[in-house]
Amino acid sequence: MKFSVFTVSTPEYGPEDTLKLLKEIGYNGVEWRVNNPPPDQKPDNYTFEGRYWSYNLSNIDIDKVVESAEEVKGLCKKYNIEICSLTTYLRPADVWDIEKVLKAADIMGCRNIRVMPPNYNEKENYRVLFDRTVNQVKVLEELASRYGVRINFETHMGNMIPSASAAYRFVSNFNPDYIGVIYDPGNMVYEGFENYRMGIELLGEYLAHVHLKNAVWKLNRVTEDGVDIWKPQPAPCRKGFADLKKLIGVLQDAGYNGYVSVEDFSNEKDTYTKLKENLEFLRLASTR
Repeated sequence: MKFSVFTVSTPEYGPEDTLKLLKEIGYNGVEWRVNNPPPDQKPDNYTFEGRYWSYNLSNIDIDKVVESAEEVKGLCKKYNIEICSLTTYLRPADVWDIEKVLKAADIMGCRNIRVMPPNYNEKENYRVLFDRTVNQVKVLEELASRYGVRINFETHMGNMIPSASAAYRFVSNFNPDYIGVIYDPGNMVYEGFENYRMGIELLGEYLAHVHLKNAVWKLNRVTEDGVDIWKPQPAPCRKGFADLKKLIGVLQDAGYNGYVSVEDFSNEKDTYTKLKENLEFLRLASTR
């Protein structure tokens, strides 16, 4: 397997500085965050913990993703860093924007993009939501086949596929050459945990990409009647509830040869130190 970084977790570095950083530390690939550009200056509600999303400089402007594709490709070639995914926050109904990203990925020589599944809000019946989304993704599957780029959906808390089994039920309606799954054990600390080996075996050929991060549950408050209310929050990769070393072993047993991409939202250490220590951890965990 190969190791990359999702640039949502390098918010203070511009695109070229991000590539310099990954090259220096020793990563194989980059997973670009594709979204609206950051504001000209830090927003009034800026927080250190929220910098990943509110003021992220390591970002490809989604409105210019096609126009900038050759430039991004050239930068990555300059530093010998492979583009393993263009990772968006688009939803299945955003067909026009998704096609733009597919086109940009094809230009860059990147074979994967991310589209987010719709959220599950407990107001609409899950089966209605599921059937509508399957119909939407049939359109996306045809687009993906046209560009030769796979569209991946992530196991994520709060959405319609928080677990491997829910993800498999969804993507099994499609060709795994064009529709796949991003497996995220850190998200499954929040919601959707299942035995890693079972989940990886179930996903099989639909397993396209892996995110690496961790989280813990901490006591948030105690109600007036004495009930403990717990809340999950990001944690360093070595210190959370997800057994990431075990997951790496399961991936090796399954013959997984794709990317494991660091997406570390913990805040105890600076970005450089986190990325360096996470790569050391991945290399150690994959040595058997």
